[in-house]
Amino acid sequence: MENRAEEHGMGMAEQSQITHRRNKREEREALRGEGMEDEMMSIEKVFEGKPMPHWREQITVRSMVVSFFLSIMFSVIVMKLNLTTGIIPSLNVSAGLLGFFFVRTWTKILEKSGLLRHPFTRQENTVIQTCVVAAYGIAFSGGFGSYLFAMSSRTANQTTEAKNSLNIKDPHLGWMIGFLFLVSFIGLFSLVALRKIMIIDYKLIYPSGTATAHLINGFHTPQGAKLAKKQVKLLGKFFVGSFFWGFFQWFFTAGDDCGFVNFPTLGLEAYKSRFYFDFSATYVGVGMICPYLVNISVLIGGIISWGIMWPLIGKKRGSWYSAELPDSSLHGLQGYRIFISIAMILGDGLYNFLKVLVKTISGIVAQTRSKNTSTTLPLSELDPSTETSTLVSFDDQRRTENFLKDQIPKKVAFAGYVAVAGISTAVIPIVFPQLKWYHVLVTYIFAPVLAFCNAYGCGLTDWSLASTYGKLAIFIFGAWVGASHGGVLAGLVACGVMLNIVSTASDLMQDFKTGYLTLASPRSMFVSQVIGTAMGCVVGPCVFWLFFKAFTDLGMPESDYPAPYALVYRNMAILGVDGFSSLPKHCLTLCYAFFAASILINLLRDIVGKKWAQFIPLPMAMAIPFYLGSYFAIDMCVGSLILFIWEKLNKPKADAFASAVASGLICGDGIWTLPQSVLALAQVKPPICMKFLSRQMNDKVDTFIATLS
Repeated sequence: MENRAEEHGMGMAEQSQITHRRNKREEREALRGEGMEDEMMSIEKVFEGKPMPHWREQITVRSMVVSFFLSIMFSVIVMKLNLTTGIIPSLNVSAGLLGFFFVRTWTKILEKSGLLRHPFTRQENTVIQTCVVAAYGIAFSGGFGSYLFAMSSRTANQTTEAKNSLNIKDPHLGWMIGFLFLVSFIGLFSLVALRKIMIIDYKLIYPSGTATAHLINGFHTPQGAKLAKKQVKLLGKFFVGSFFWGFFQWFFTAGDDCGFVNFPTLGLEAYKSRFYFDFSATYVGVGMICPYLVNISVLIGGIISWGIMWPLIGKKRGSWYSAELPDSSLHGLQGYRIFISIAMILGDGLYNFLKVLVKTISGIVAQTRSKNTSTTLPLSELDPSTETSTLVSFDDQRRTENFLKDQIPKKVAFAGYVAVAGISTAVIPIVFPQLKWYHVLVTYIFAPVLAFCNAYGCGLTDWSLASTYGKLAIFIFGAWVGASHGGVLAGLVACGVMLNIVSTASDLMQDFKTGYLTLASPRSMFVSQVIGTAMGCVVGPCVFWLFFKAFTDLGMPESDYPAPYALVYRNMAILGVDGFSSLPKHCLTLCYAFFAASILINLLRDIVGKKWAQFIPLPMAMAIPFYLGSYFAIDMCVGSLILFIWEKLNKPKADAFASAVASGLICGDGIWTLPQSVLALAQVKPPICMKFLSRQMNDKVDTFIATLS
């Protein structure tokens, strides 16, 4: 869901916290099962006798080769998720695990042949994970399923406003790559000078970065390597099975609404309201990774919208909106679907923004007042009392010494930010004339402050609100430019600039935390992040271009790749420029109600505490099916059911291997998209159309065929 806290995100805020706690539990259970309980106490004592590689030795040719191929694979997966529902689980563990497997296999072969010069270290594993995550992160922050595709005529034609050439820019490989190179690197320079303050002085936790570091540390102990080998083997089995399941399904998709993806498993009436299981291995896997609460919340949102609201509003056809309008019109039923969903997203985003802002300010004040800067902030998720002071002292001393050893000069960070900002300020208005140089300059002046707030809040809570800052930019700059001067397009471009800065800055600080805990050099972390970002700026647009060319109905509501957030973002931009004039009757009232409900539900979740909050749905998760329907929610709930039964039958094995099984399902089905795209480009058609008809319709078809013979 967005922002990796919302789309990407889902690193969705609530999911990130729950997933982090689940990962920590899984790690403890798995390692305990493999006899590593004692080694968990002080990880640095385990590695004390091993030599520390120089930062240049941590970035190897083999690590970059593996990172490149993994970045392609994960970019395809993220792109598919972006263009279908926008729910993207955390793939950091999969990236670290596959990086470990490929390089360990590489080194084993060289070792047997006597050609191995450099052993595989946890620092090199961290570099691979950082590079891959930076690369596939561009597939999200690049906006291919949101603000960037929202600029296209294909999305604009689904609206009734701002369809002139001034507010449209169709995708093209050249300008997309250029734009991402302009906006994706500046975030890396914005906070790099503050890494010591954030990681060592403030001791921010960054739960996702911490969990990833513990996993990588675990992989590189003898017992951890044994467990990782079993996990990779299981991942490979489900990868192959998922790939061939996607291949098998392809044979039955020769026409519209054909194949298993349109199987009316709950009946034809339920199918018309988008309630059905579509046999997607991807979203079954996503359901196994996402917390139960997220999956149930999505299903509840689908029931409220498609099961109750839309049928009731549909009965108002001719009263609330013209009976002549199709359901896909924004002045008809589609308008209620889109704008109520937007209201819930904005309500959730605003509440979490204010919540994290308050925590950030209180944390900074508490840290400033504290005379002992080595004290962990009281707002952090982890309890320092779980480790003995002696062990913390030993581990922290070694980690701090290593973290401060390879300094990145502040003048490099400052000069890099000024240089990239200057180039972007000059070039972006050439690519997008609607956005003037002073608009871009204002963005870059305020961006470091917002990036700091987001990175600090993410360190405390694991909540990245990058897309929230992007939405603010849509409204601010869209209104500033105005409707008559291309304000819709200007708002979307400003969203991309802001989102990329804030997102990459937060991701970099997460990676610094991972590097701090694995003794990877800050320089190797920064360089690998730069290399991964460069890879993503090329790989991401190329993967999207493949989708765009192969699937000619991409972005259309009824297609396999509806890109739902593209239409949402464009309507946000229209709303910011034109106000509420384009909304159908009573839509604004309903938007107010759901905006308030979103805030109240979040407030209630915080008031009742963690014990009862697990039974209260998440507004952000509920908002997604308002537009798309519940078919993917049913897939995700099937994944949850599989995990639940597995945990009941054998909890230690489920904790150790569920992530590997889920990753195999996601990766195999995601990679099948590549050959499917190639077949579509080559105009190779499936041979069979499997379609389902009611008995009455089938009788009519049989009668019609009989008349032809």
